[in-house]
Amino acid sequence: MPVEFLSDGEAAAYDRFSGAPSQAELERFFYLDDADRALIAERRGTHARLGFALQLTTARYVGRFLTDPLDVPDEVLVYLGEQLGIEDVSQTNQYTERRSTPFEHQEAIRKAYALKEFSQAEADFIVWASARAWNTGDGKKTIFYDGVMWLRTNKVLLPGVTTLARLVARVRDEATDRLYGALRGVLSPRQRVILEMLLEVPEGRRSSNLERWRKGPAAPSRRNLEKALELAAETLGVGLGVMPLPPEVPHRRMVDLARYGMQATATTLRRHGPSRQLATLLATVIYLEGKAVDDCLEMLDLLVTTELVGKAETATDKERVRQHPKLAKHSATLAAAVETLLEVTEYGEELRLDQVWEAIDAIVPRRELREAVAAVTEMVPSPDVDADGEMRALLASRIATVSGFLKTLTTVIEFGANAEGARALAAMKQLPRLLDGRKKKVTEADIDPELVTGSWKRLVFKSLPNGSTVDKNAYTMCVLTQFHRHLKRRDVYAEASARWRDPRGQLLDGAKWEAAKGPALVDLQLPEDPGRLLAEHALVLHLALNDVAGRAGQDGVDVSVDGEGRLHVAKLAALPEPPSLIDLRKRVLAMLPRVDLPELLLEVMGRVPEFEAAFTSVAGGVSKLADFHVSVAACLTAQSLNIGYAPVVKAGTPALERGRLSHVVQNCLSAETYTLGNGPLIDEQGKIGFAQALGGGLVAAIDGMRFVVPVPSIYTRPNKKFFGRSRGVTWLNMINDRGVGLGAKVVTGTVRDSLHMIDVAFRRDGGPRPEVLVTDTGSYSDVVFGLVHLLGMQYRPALADIPDQKGWRIQDADYGSLSRFARGKIDLEKIKRHWSDILRIVVSIYTGEIRAYDVMRMIQRDGNPTPLGEAIAHYGRIFKTLHILTYAVEEPYRRDIKGVRNLQESRHALAGKIFHGRKGEIYQRYYKGMEDQLGALGLVLNCVTLWNTFYMDRALDQLKAEGYPLAGEDVARLSPFVRQHINVIGTYSFAQPDLGPAGVRQLRNPDEPDWEEDIL
Repeated sequence: MPVEFLSDGEAAAYDRFSGAPSQAELERFFYLDDADRALIAERRGTHARLGFALQLTTARYVGRFLTDPLDVPDEVLVYLGEQLGIEDVSQTNQYTERRSTPFEHQEAIRKAYALKEFSQAEADFIVWASARAWNTGDGKKTIFYDGVMWLRTNKVLLPGVTTLARLVARVRDEATDRLYGALRGVLSPRQRVILEMLLEVPEGRRSSNLERWRKGPAAPSRRNLEKALELAAETLGVGLGVMPLPPEVPHRRMVDLARYGMQATATTLRRHGPSRQLATLLATVIYLEGKAVDDCLEMLDLLVTTELVGKAETATDKERVRQHPKLAKHSATLAAAVETLLEVTEYGEELRLDQVWEAIDAIVPRRELREAVAAVTEMVPSPDVDADGEMRALLASRIATVSGFLKTLTTVIEFGANAEGARALAAMKQLPRLLDGRKKKVTEADIDPELVTGSWKRLVFKSLPNGSTVDKNAYTMCVLTQFHRHLKRRDVYAEASARWRDPRGQLLDGAKWEAAKGPALVDLQLPEDPGRLLAEHALVLHLALNDVAGRAGQDGVDVSVDGEGRLHVAKLAALPEPPSLIDLRKRVLAMLPRVDLPELLLEVMGRVPEFEAAFTSVAGGVSKLADFHVSVAACLTAQSLNIGYAPVVKAGTPALERGRLSHVVQNCLSAETYTLGNGPLIDEQGKIGFAQALGGGLVAAIDGMRFVVPVPSIYTRPNKKFFGRSRGVTWLNMINDRGVGLGAKVVTGTVRDSLHMIDVAFRRDGGPRPEVLVTDTGSYSDVVFGLVHLLGMQYRPALADIPDQKGWRIQDADYGSLSRFARGKIDLEKIKRHWSDILRIVVSIYTGEIRAYDVMRMIQRDGNPTPLGEAIAHYGRIFKTLHILTYAVEEPYRRDIKGVRNLQESRHALAGKIFHGRKGEIYQRYYKGMEDQLGALGLVLNCVTLWNTFYMDRALDQLKAEGYPLAGEDVARLSPFVRQHINVIGTYSFAQPDLGPAGVRQLRNPDEPDWEEDIL
């Protein structure tokens, strides 16, 4: 194969049958409908009809006509013969006796099904492939296989593998070179020199400025925030972040370049050609400018939220609890006195004041009453004062914590604001002048009195001995807390930041929008005029509502509609496990070889050479270290098991000595190289028959796994439910229906998964883009439905509250029992009015210009959608209603969703077993450290999944060869996450396993007793 990105096996399987199709594939591609049968019936002779059917269905499945039309698996012949009533399928041998017959049939099929030759569609394909390569930066192999799907979708017969592979490689290389050239071209000679100097080590220092800038702050503290601001001032001083970039360059490509630049060593970057080196450094420095600002604002957020407000609230709550018995006692005294007063005034006769006091004194002595009034007045604020007064007073007393960084915050970081946040920002910029020690006397003329509200008035406005009428400490805290609130809502923002900038300003606009719009809309198949598209959706929704209304309540349909129009669906009962499945599962598990995790990793490296190569690419080519794979396996073992490096270090073994492992960790292992390593694992697992029996690889599930982080970090957040008294992070990860992990993202705290879900889907490590996304019940909203479907995927969250779901309609039709369910009205005109803005948002996400997380925050305000968000929600309600209807009436649909979610829960259980060291807690202070360690865990999980899939497939093959009855439905219910045979505890050996001449381990005999179980 002359094209390096396809292996010989992949090239050989391109345009032919690589094995017998599965039952699902037979039913999808080889089923003959009425039109097929009518066309086949026109052929004379049994062999001609069967041969015609064979070529027709082969073109659907393979994508082209075979040189030898009879070179097909027997299963295909038998399946077609059964449909055509032909028992003796051997008659097809006569099909090629007349040489022209197959060619005549091919021409008839082309005409009948409007199939095109590749030459007719080559220009359109190049446009698509060029747009895909330019916008996404996907690898050649991904574009190649997605291109095959594009050709099939557009009814184009596949060209030869070399033709297509070379074309994809050429188009992708041209797009990459064009990117490097465009970025280098915007740099002035001076800027090029500055970037090149970043790779040099200044005199008196041990590392380059680039490496120094990569490091971030650790524990949140006043002093660390001041240091972070100093680093931000230095980084922002380069000024590349404000330089205009070529509008046609997608932000997504800049992110990819920066990700590489953050990992590559200075030596590696110096080896690259000038265009690639400068383009990478430009993207990296722009990213570092944003990162420096992000680190400052993340630390500010954490200091205000937890160190200042959080601790002040805790102290106030403790004081209230301490005072509660005293308050309760005195309140009871006052209550008794008032009750007596009410009783005596109800006698109906005139009473003198001394008589009233006599009655009260009989119950509560006047001295105790005075004490109670004084105590309650002291402890309970007056009605016109808010309840935060005590907390705010404590804040004002902690001015020393903030005075240092407030003097430089608004001078180092340039902030902007909308109308709502402008006042707070203006006041924030004036604080350095007030905090200057030379400013002794502060009056109302020096501040903005309009910002001082509620209990702040009592704390701020007071006369002081030095003649001031304003307490500047209290005013400083008043301004800081309001500034922080507006910053969280992005009413105040920092344009140089990546996470704290104005989301509205990140959307594609002007020339950049015009440059990106065409290719992206072609790839997403979205029209600029939505009229026809919305009409099609309206028809589909109308037909679905009518269909479900007619089926509800019928025998065999588990959905009913009550008098209030609420849908009720029978609880999904667990599928019974037939004895055949129980026995098969037991046998397969008993056949799997026992293995230690380090040996498993070494075996996977030997079986997938591209996996090991991924760890050398960032370090600058092929590693010259002997037994490099052993060092990599040891580092992966230490990180994924969370045991540290001490248990894997072996003095006297060069590949396992501490210095070697330290070198490998620092230069070859990172989240970026794990992404590169995951790609080959995903591809290799997808080729195995057992993986294909589990699913098609186009359905993905996204869910979070929580980890406690007991060390101080600015990237963690508290949540008592998941983290107890500590703080933690969420590892939001995505797997496909074959069980292999596609990508992940580390999220601070436990924010809603839906805010990050789309970003995870677009950051996959490999494999085809999922067509379906499955999440839990807490991740969906109408807006998420709209965005996911606009981005070319289907969204299928689990639904736990079907009766509470509201349906939506477009047409004013009578839907019978579903009329009250579909009581919501979708406003197509609102969608049309905002369609151009919707497309701008979707293309901005698709090209990586903006995170979906930021879009979700931008189109919502205090939990309510903006008009643009409402338009996206209306679009999403079309698909949400279709999802609810299908979920209600189609049990297989519900089972598929539950199945892939159960699969992910099993993967999390396996992750828990592997990540067992240090109680499963992460001891990483920096975000990159967390990302790297959980990236290693995800990579090792994929290694285990691939290893299990490989040996389970061999076990199934052996059982089949021995005559064991294998049922396809039983095989599909086996789990690739079995773990009893994998050892992760004890001493760790990295000796290369002896796999014999076949290169695989011997399967165990399932009928022999397990010696470990006997001992136990």
